[in-house]
Amino acid sequence: MSLRQPTLRPHVMTTQEMLDHFALQRLVVTYCHGIDRGDLALVRSLYHDDAIDDHSPMFVGSADEYVAWLPGMLANWSATAHIIHSSLFLIDGDNAEGESTLTAYHRTRDNKREIIAYGRYIDQCHKREGVWRFYRRSLALDWSEERDAPQTAGIGEGAAMGQPSDQDPVYTRLPLFRRQRGG
Repeated sequence: MSLRQPTLRPHVMTTQEMLDHFALQRLVVTYCHGIDRGDLALVRSLYHDDAIDDHSPMFVGSADEYVAWLPGMLANWSATAHIIHSSLFLIDGDNAEGESTLTAYHRTRDNKREIIAYGRYIDQCHKREGVWRFYRRSLALDWSEERDAPQTAGIGEGAAMGQPSDQDPVYTRLPLFRRQRGG
């Protein structure tokens, strides 16, 4: 338990508070990377063993159950892009609560439709043995839209295309990322 009350108001931040905020923001964006690149082992490593993920009404359960559920859900999409716009955390010692705004883009397997969800991850995180991980994670949907997917013309020709696998350009072009994926 910290000596000062957590606040969103401007205040002098300690070095530890800055480090904790950075670690929590990295946790959130690493989750997005893991989902979009299909690195489910990485996604699982971001949760404590006793964590719960709540993507109601689609899924509520343990971290292991969530990671087991993901392949079936992700199989619906030819591409996803989870983009964090901002993250705010309140930290009280080794406990943190946070809200991260996001856009979650999904293109259907047949590339004809796209679903774009706008919402927020509502997180409770715990720091154990010096490492922040998700303890309770839920999704709050603010709105979504579904539309015909525009057909690209020429812009992407010859470009390396992203994919949710170890064949994504981030792994084929960056050896440190490639080694991480294998580990």
